[in-house]
Amino acid sequence: MTSIVFMGTPQFAVPILQALIDDPQYDVLAVVTQPDRRVGRKHVLTPTPVKKLAVTAGIKVFQPEKINHSPEMEAIIDLSPDLMITAAFGQFLPSKLLSAAKIAAINVHGSLLPKYRGGAPIQYAVMNGDQETGVTIMYMVKAMDAGDMLAQQAIPITTDDDAGTMFDKLSLVGRDLLMQTLPQLVAGTIQAKPQDESQVVFSPNISREQERIDYQMTAQQIDEHVRGLRPSPVGNMVIDGIVTKIYDVTPLEENTSLAAGKVVRLGKHELVLAAGQGTTYRINQLKPAGKPLMDITAYLNGHQQLEVGAQAVTDESESK
Repeated sequence: MTSIVFMGTPQFAVPILQALIDDPQYDVLAVVTQPDRRVGRKHVLTPTPVKKLAVTAGIKVFQPEKINHSPEMEAIIDLSPDLMITAAFGQFLPSKLLSAAKIAAINVHGSLLPKYRGGAPIQYAVMNGDQETGVTIMYMVKAMDAGDMLAQQAIPITTDDDAGTMFDKLSLVGRDLLMQTLPQLVAGTIQAKPQDESQVVFSPNISREQERIDYQMTAQQIDEHVRGLRPSPVGNMVIDGIVTKIYDVTPLEENTSLAAGKVVRLGKHELVLAAGQGTTYRINQLKPAGKPLMDITAYLNGHQQLEVGAQAVTDESESK
C-alpha cells in the first residue's frame, strides 16, 4: 500500500479524501486540517468538513494553527509517508515538510494553472467571466502554486454557475483526476510539465473591498461578480443608502440612457436598474443590512420611496 498524509479543509477536499480512503491501494496515515472555528451567531465551535470525514473514518487528525515549526509538523515528518497530498488546505508548507514525502508532495488545485495561482481561483474564474476553468494536479514547491504540472482537466462555466456550483463540480473533477494520476506517479512513469511563467495570473483571497460590487460595471459583469461571490462571502451594493447583499440578478437585453445605478423600471414585483454602458439588470434576491434574505417583492414592500429615474445605488451608505 502507498502511504499518504492528506491535507485539506473545506468541502472541496472531502470527495478527494473519501476516494483515497476507499481505494485499497492507499493507506491514509493522517489528515491535516485547519483548527475548529466558531461559526454562526451562536459561535458554535465547528470542525472542518475534512476533519468530520477523518474522524468518521478513524484517521488521526492534526490541526495546527500554523504548521511551520509546530509539533504537528514534526509528527507528520516522523510518519515518513510515500505521498503528501493537499487540496485547499489553506496554509503554506515549508520545504522541510514537503521533502518528508518519499515519492512526492502534490496539490489538487482548482484552476487551469498557471492561471489563478492563489487562494480564490474558483471565485476569480466566475467573477472574470471565464468560459472554462478546471483542476491541475501539480508538484508542490515553496513558491505558491508554482510547481510542475502532472495533469489537467478543463470544464465549462455556464451562466447558471456560481462559485458554489463550481466548487462542487471541480471537487469531483479533482477527485477523478487525482485517482487517474496517482498510479503513474507512484510507478514513476508520469512526465511533469513546467508552468509558463509568462502566463501567470494570481487570485489572492477575496478582500472586503472586492465584496463591494461596482455598480458602474456592465450588467453582465455585475452578474458575474454576484455569482463569483455566491454563496460566500456574497457581494454587496449600497441601495437606498443601505449596504445590501446581492444574491441574484438577471442581466437584461434592453438598454437605457439612464446613468448607472438609476431605477429604469419599478413595479410591485420588479426592480430594474441601469448598469454601465447603457445595460440593465433585474435584482431578484437581496439582503439589506440587519434584515433577512428576501425576494424583490418583499423588498419593494418596504421601500416604496424608490421611483423611476432616481439614483438607487450609490457609493456610500447613510445612517438609517
